Amino acid sequence: MADIVSREKRSQMMAGIKGRDTRPEMLVRRALHARGYRFRLHRKDLPGKPDIVLPKYRVAIFVHGCFWHGHDCHLFKWPKTREEFWREKIGRNRERDAEAIVALQLDGWRTFVCWECALRQQGNLSNQLAVLEDFFQSKRSNGEIGSRCAS
Repeated sequence: MADIVSREKRSQMMAGIKGRDTRPEMLVRRALHARGYRFRLHRKDLPGKPDIVLPKYRVAIFVHGCFWHGHDCHLFKWPKTREEFWREKIGRNRERDAEAIVALQLDGWRTFVCWECALRQQGNLSNQLAVLEDFFQSKRSNGEIGSRCAS
C-alpha cells in the first residue's frame, strides 16, 4: 500500500518525533515522582543515556517505544517501504540497547526496560508501576515490563 502523504511530508513527520520527554516516559516520570521517588534524567555520563536514573537504588530505566526499538508486540510492524533501511536501523537500535544494558550492569547498575505497549494498556499503569517498585526493592540485576512481560 502506498503512503498517504508525500515523501517530503513523511520525512518532516519522522524528523519531528522526539527522543526524550515522550508520552510514555512522562507517564513513568510523573508516577514515580507522585510515589516519592527522586531521579535524574538522561545522564550523559552513563552508557545509553538512560531515560530515568535512580542513584539511590542504582537503577537505570529505559522507556522504549515499541516501533523504534523493535518490540515483539502488537504496536510493532515492519514498514512496507524502504525495508532494508528500517531493518538495519531498528536492528542497530536493538544492538545499541543491549550494549548499553551490558555496560551499565558491568558498572554495577541495575537496569529496567519499560515498553510503550505496557504503559498504553488502560487501567494497568498502577500494576506496571508496582512491578517497577518491586524491582527497586529486589536484588535482581534487570527487569522489564511489556504487554507480554510480567517482570
